[in-house]
Amino acid sequence: MVQAPAKIQTTELATLAIDLIRQSGCEYGDIRLCTYHSQNLTARDRSLNRLEDKVNSGFGVRVLLNGSWGFAASHRQSLEEVARIVALAVNIAKGSRLSQRTPVKLVPVETHRDSYITPIEIDPFAVPIGEKAELLLNLNEKLLSYEERGVKKAASFLRFSKEEKIFASTNDSLIEQTIYRSYPGFSCTAIANSDAQSRSYERPPLNIGYEHINPTDLLSQVERVAEEAIEKVYAPKGPADIRSTLILKPTNLFLTIHESVGHPTELDRVYGYESNFAGTSFATTDKMGKLQYAAPWVNFKCDRTQPGGRSTMGYDDEGVKSQEWYVVKDGVLVDYLTDRETAYRLGRGSSNGCAFADSWSSVPMVRIPNLGLEAGPDDGSHTATLDEMIADTEDGILIDGVGSFSIDQQRRNFQFGGDAFWQVKKGKVVGMLKDVTYHSMTTDFWNSVDAVGSVAEREQCGTNICGKGEPMQLAQMTHSCVPVRVRDIVIGSAS
Repeated sequence: MVQAPAKIQTTELATLAIDLIRQSGCEYGDIRLCTYHSQNLTARDRSLNRLEDKVNSGFGVRVLLNGSWGFAASHRQSLEEVARIVALAVNIAKGSRLSQRTPVKLVPVETHRDSYITPIEIDPFAVPIGEKAELLLNLNEKLLSYEERGVKKAASFLRFSKEEKIFASTNDSLIEQTIYRSYPGFSCTAIANSDAQSRSYERPPLNIGYEHINPTDLLSQVERVAEEAIEKVYAPKGPADIRSTLILKPTNLFLTIHESVGHPTELDRVYGYESNFAGTSFATTDKMGKLQYAAPWVNFKCDRTQPGGRSTMGYDDEGVKSQEWYVVKDGVLVDYLTDRETAYRLGRGSSNGCAFADSWSSVPMVRIPNLGLEAGPDDGSHTATLDEMIADTEDGILIDGVGSFSIDQQRRNFQFGGDAFWQVKKGKVVGMLKDVTYHSMTTDFWNSVDAVGSVAEREQCGTNICGKGEPMQLAQMTHSCVPVRVRDIVIGSAS
């Protein structure tokens, strides 16, 4: 009887790749061997309309030869294929050198031999599909119980992923990581008077197990969401072409942070590497330490170590250990998001660990980490709870959730909507509005913040679909933040 060949261990493939890269004369090289398991369930009305469970695996090799990058990847994990892909990456680096004006240089990185796994209580992939589907259908059924009052559509979803990767590099690092992510939510649409308005509820996308789903919490939100959808469809449209005070909940504010603080401080975007897709940045390096990005009581901090953060992991895709740092301190632009290449160009001694690739077949690039707005000052100045902000507002609009948005190619001029809007009059919430947007310039907006929420109101909101690059890669990150009040902002209708 002929025995089947022994399965090649991923560490053996990694060792071979690093040996071959060294033999080729490259000044640097790394390999990422990755397996991605994703599961997505979506229910529409009274049926499960999407059930996706897939596994995707492969490896990517990156080399730096004479100051030029070469990258190649394959889904075939064998010793022969590793040798072929290393040779291909080296040849691509040689070809890249022909058109490269300035050689790439990298800041040093420490050697790490380590492992990291997302702390979880319940493995989301161990929970039966039937149990998950039943939860979604139950949510939709309860939403549709409001059908006679105008709720005509219901939708719900569950999304899970597990990312396993081994990183090895020519500086002797060998890092194994397993990242779990979970994300639930639902929405409904009310129809009346030839208009349709939706309202949604999501538990934020976080790196956590199935314990994040919390059916009790989800079901307890159904009545509120349905009632607000009904109220919203009958509500008057928001004002247009006026200036007003905004009170923004974290569920709305996180996207404004993402687009007007996160993307502008990606250093590859600042240097113009990213001008093909979604523009560059106004926050150029000559402004570092000088630009009054926001009011003095506004601080934005990156933290890839925060528990549950969507971008939380042990190391980035260059083997740089996760860390925390400020990009805006006391309102002033003080730093950027870097990988090893852009950190060198900035004159830094090390990267702050923002390199990430969404697949074994993708090249790592600078991606937004967990980037949050800190609570107001400890001395109480410009610090207020959400209720205090409302009570202290004569005329304004309270906004919850996200809607449509747009921002220009330099990340200066923007427009954001929301999911729900309420009028605030003489310190009280007096009724809903619909079709509201707000418009501003990035630095004007953040310098107009006059009240920042307390630590107790901090929420871990974020996104799992941040697109960047050509071909586009998707990344995820958390923007923990507190409520804010912003004065004198232009309001316009969604139309």
